Amino acid sequence: MSEFEDIPGTYLFDKDRCHDGYQFNMFCMSLVKPKNRQAFRSDEASYMDKWPLTESQRRSVLERDWLGMIKAGGNIYYTSKIAATDGRSFQFVAAAMSGVPEEEYRSMMMAGGRPVEGNRSKRETD
Repeated sequence: MSEFEDIPGTYLFDKDRCHDGYQFNMFCMSLVKPKNRQAFRSDEASYMDKWPLTESQRRSVLERDWLGMIKAGGNIYYTSKIAATDGRSFQFVAAAMSGVPEEEYRSMMMAGGRPVEGNRSKRETD
């Protein structure tokens, strides 16, 4: 177990996640090309068929489960290509992964971010 697994909400993009998410991240990166974005928007499921994605990766994209994408091996910088294809901001994605409305997330960040208490170790909440 990684020492970082004890930090609430932390999904370290280590060598294992990098390996598991390689094809998924390459799918995301394909969306930098306008013709690929158009093909994806036209038929998401068919476009994803071009990539050997896991069922959880496919489902997380179709449901726009941003945190699920990260857990399934996605790197935030690659998954943000999906958000951009949808016309969504990085702030929108961060808010969704934090479980708060976008404006609340923005206000929290402008005020200095999430409080440290209760967010350092899962043992604090046990």
